[in-house]
Amino acid sequence: MLELAVPGSDTLQLDYLVADFNGTLACDGVLLPGARDALCRLAEKLAIHVVTADTFGCARKALVGIPCELVVLTADGQASAKLHYVENLNASRCVCIGNGRNDRLMLAAAALGIAVIQGEGAAVETLLAAKVATPNILTALELLLNPQRLVATLRL
Repeated sequence: MLELAVPGSDTLQLDYLVADFNGTLACDGVLLPGARDALCRLAEKLAIHVVTADTFGCARKALVGIPCELVVLTADGQASAKLHYVENLNASRCVCIGNGRNDRLMLAAAALGIAVIQGEGAAVETLLAAKVATPNILTALELLLNPQRLVATLRL
């Protein structure tokens, strides 16, 4: 569990990290540099779930060796499917990371939504649904590995 006592806000007690794959953890199906190590370190604190349409068909291979649950979604209704997945875990205990328009609902529902802006860019609706925006996945994961940085960003 990761606990964040944010001044002027509720304490966040996070058990799950739910992340999109392509555009978030990977670009063109290839895991981004530093993501593997950061995810393995985070797995000591959070149960990691990767929820994706797996556009390039290589998420399972790319995630080998990372302690995570991989869920591959059908092409239709991805935004709703991601939201339901997070709700079934318990959205109030989730941190979600994504960049695409289909990530907006899960980021909005999560206790902590993080939007990443990198090679694919980020949908404006997703940016507005997030509580935090970062330039890339490594920065987002490092916020979770160094939670005082998040406290500094989120405090009132």
